[in-house]
Amino acid sequence: MLDTLSLASLGPVIPVIVIQRLEDAVPLAEALVAGGVKVLEVTLRTPVALQAMEAMAKVPGAIVGAGTLRSPQDAINAKNAGCQFGVSPGFTDALAGACQSAGLPLLPGVSTASEVMQANAAGYHFLKLFPAVAVGGINLLKALSGPFPDVAFCPTGGISLETAPQFLKLPNVKVCGGSWLTPQDAVDTKDWGRITQLAREASALR
Repeated sequence: MLDTLSLASLGPVIPVIVIQRLEDAVPLAEALVAGGVKVLEVTLRTPVALQAMEAMAKVPGAIVGAGTLRSPQDAINAKNAGCQFGVSPGFTDALAGACQSAGLPLLPGVSTASEVMQANAAGYHFLKLFPAVAVGGINLLKALSGPFPDVAFCPTGGISLETAPQFLKLPNVKVCGGSWLTPQDAVDTKDWGRITQLAREASALR
């Protein structure tokens, strides 16, 4: 089973992807992989999300995970769609248990010290800070490094190509999540070359 922390060794940015049309799924995944971005988080925010994950999981080189996991059923559905990991906006014991039962590695979301402790108690030490910028961003990550020196983070939410390097400089940040790699206007116009270029820029951040 995949160790979620190993995802960080595959590139400095995990794109947070919202798929509106199933036909965009494969060319979008191919464009990102061509730019060196292999780890793809596809959010469960649209009716076609699970079908998109299933299609993208078959793209050579792509490591597809399901984002926005909120319930045990979400974890089961993601595993059945061929996802190799899951990401959640927050943390619950029920979701963690379902992911463990399904054999789906989880990157759980936290935004406070109490939530870090709850996730730690369940055995998780690589966590998603969400929504990163809104809850304190770099200052919060610096503050959390004191009481939690053994915890690594993937900040996601409000991060851009310009601010990502500042997050990636922090010793407790292993990778960051970003939606800027797949701008909706580029997807709508099927400008896959632009997305490949954005992926190349993101891959070069570290």
